[in-house]
Amino acid sequence: MPDRGKLTFIIGGARSGKSAPAETLAPALPSPWTYIATADAFDDEMRERIALHRSRRGEGWSTIDAPLDLAGAIEALPDNQPVLVDCLTLWLTNHMLGERDLEQECQRLAAVLSRPRGSWFVVSNEVGQGIVPDNALARRFRDAAGRLNQQVAAIADTVLLMVAGLPLKVK
Repeated sequence: MPDRGKLTFIIGGARSGKSAPAETLAPALPSPWTYIATADAFDDEMRERIALHRSRRGEGWSTIDAPLDLAGAIEALPDNQPVLVDCLTLWLTNHMLGERDLEQECQRLAAVLSRPRGSWFVVSNEVGQGIVPDNALARRFRDAAGRLNQQVAAIADTVLLMVAGLPLKVK
């Protein structure tokens, strides 16, 4: 039986520099590397962001688009493969907009992430440090993201909090 893998959770605010360190940690390990993208390119600005992320990764990466079935995409990967998931809050948004069962989907994802079969790096936004949102949907999103982030942080081997491009080791 292969050794248990390691889950590294990288969290921070918008534009805190979360993705860049994750994109350097995985390639420090033997290839092949897999990037699991959760974004949907609904507009030109998001297409530009996706293109920027792809250009930073360079050669040697395979990309899997998993805007909804993130757990299934992770489960389908071979053992001992470095994986970067970017990001949980976009995945959560996709489920909220699709009016899916958030609790069930988050539990399924947390169950998969609790059994890493390689070095897995998961990126998420910290959205709970600001003011209380003024509408019910935004509060529901903030609360769901906070609960999901807590679940993932609890099972992660390492948690890095990104602040102004600097990593702070939390766990």
